[in-house]
Amino acid sequence: MSKTLNAVLLANREYTAGFDKANLAMPPARQFAILTCMDARLDPAKYAGLAEGDAHVIRNAGGRASDDAIRSLVISYKLLGTREWFVIHHTDCGMETFTDTIMRDLLSTSLKTASVDDTGWHDCGEGNGSNEANYIDWLTIEEQTQSVLDDVTRIRNHPLVPDDIPVYGYIYDVKTGSLIEVPEATKAGKPK
Repeated sequence: MSKTLNAVLLANREYTAGFDKANLAMPPARQFAILTCMDARLDPAKYAGLAEGDAHVIRNAGGRASDDAIRSLVISYKLLGTREWFVIHHTDCGMETFTDTIMRDLLSTSLKTASVDDTGWHDCGEGNGSNEANYIDWLTIEEQTQSVLDDVTRIRNHPLVPDDIPVYGYIYDVKTGSLIEVPEATKAGKPK
């Protein structure tokens, strides 16, 4: 058994010893959802003041409005009653460090972990690669403010998203912990 697996299982045993959340309702108590990045430096519970059961938190690489993220938001509203949504990207995001072409090239030669230095991303060259990466939109980020605006706009204009749900746009600053509004995004996300 790996050290990581052991640590997770030990933490779970400690968590269950004092577990008192069995009666939480399925719908989020504060009736909102956050779409944000999977970056380990972001703790939505802390930066948004959440307790278990308060809100839905949907995470993916970059916090992008992918089809799957929109699927989750629609379920969050339609079946579980959320009434407001936040799109929160962040500074110093890894999704700004590569493009679709770079990702596709790296995966075409090897599935092993790549490395990065001052000259860019490099493949270790070990193992086999795959061209399946050519069929994925990696939703990389060129500029944070624009990506937040793009994602809020995509959500706001999606045919499965109700007109009365406000969608707010923010950038989390990994150096200060602050949420910085992207006013253009919040304006684009206003209910119709």
